Amino acid sequence: MMGTHTKTTARRKLLVGAVSIAVLGAVSVAGVAAAAPGIPAPSGGRPEASPCETAAKACVRLSTHQAWLTDGAGVTTLGPVLMNDGASQTPTPTGMFTVQWKDRNHRSSEFNNAPMPYAVFFDTNGRAFHAGDPARQSAGCARLDPANAQKFFDALQPNDRVQILQ
Repeated sequence: MMGTHTKTTARRKLLVGAVSIAVLGAVSVAGVAAAAPGIPAPSGGRPEASPCETAAKACVRLSTHQAWLTDGAGVTTLGPVLMNDGASQTPTPTGMFTVQWKDRNHRSSEFNNAPMPYAVFFDTNGRAFHAGDPARQSAGCARLDPANAQKFFDALQPNDRVQILQ
């Protein structure tokens, strides 16, 4: 038989669990990462429509630090997710690009062998989507948290279109 303390503790654990689920649900619903502070999360836990052209399989909006994945036919499959772009000295260019190549465990030959896991290179100047701390600016790349970088790595293939908007 449960004592009063045990019942109260069990209720507290249940309540804490429910609150944790509610908080985590706000952060990630159905695999969709929450938006950064100040960026509205998608409604209903579904991906929000990408602002890019239909043909773009990856979309970036630099002004809001958001990125999306699509199926290449206009249906958003992930996003928006938080990303960070290049610092003012090394800006991320805007325009339409093409995925050149991928490297799951890339290290930068330009920046002291810095790790760039899940790198998806979208131009011929070494710019890529890759894992890192999205709170830090990059040297022209689109830096994503590790879970989202892996999703971009898995979804994008050479010759896929990438659009970067201001």
